[in-house]
Amino acid sequence: MEEEFSPSQLENARKIFSGPCDFMLGVANLNQLPDADKVEVAIAGRSNVGKSSLINALTGRKTLARTSNTPGRTQELNFFNLGDLLNIVDMPGYGYAKVSKSKIETWTKLIFSYLRGRQTLRCVFILIDSRHGLKDSDLELMKMLDETAVSYRIILTKCDKVKSQDLAKVTNKIKTILKKHSAAYPEIHATSSHKDIGLDELKAIILNYSPRY
Repeated sequence: MEEEFSPSQLENARKIFSGPCDFMLGVANLNQLPDADKVEVAIAGRSNVGKSSLINALTGRKTLARTSNTPGRTQELNFFNLGDLLNIVDMPGYGYAKVSKSKIETWTKLIFSYLRGRQTLRCVFILIDSRHGLKDSDLELMKMLDETAVSYRIILTKCDKVKSQDLAKVTNKIKTILKKHSAAYPEIHATSSHKDIGLDELKAIILNYSPRY
């Protein structure tokens, strides 16, 4: 069963996400990683899945994610400090055909190394477009996380773009697949950045990974 939160828990989560959330740095090499002094959660997803929109909607800012999305930073891990409670790590989008093979290899090496060796990483939130469901590149990332024993959760985006019955079909199909993946959280959370659906609950879910919360 997906977590249930009281009105006061949701209100507290809203307050924290509306407070300080600062861009720290972009990391292109492992030796640039910040000190592992806070719990981290990572947000991953295919290009155009709505990752930047979700990060901005969660924090109530219009351009926070773009702070680290200037030319030359697109293949970096971007770190954001959420109220000194935890760090949110924005991973570069994957599955984008126009990225060169060398950049894909560089990204893959960086991600593999980060996922394997970052002791403070508690969960990876994999964003999936509600209209399309899981793609091969998503399954490859899930397999990587299974192999490295890193917990992950599926977050559906753009759920306002599909009919309720189609959303249920996509959700049930993914749930069936998740049963075969050892590191996957069994429940799926649906969101819409545009319609503000499921965002407060996602804020509370993220904060639950912080021992300081």
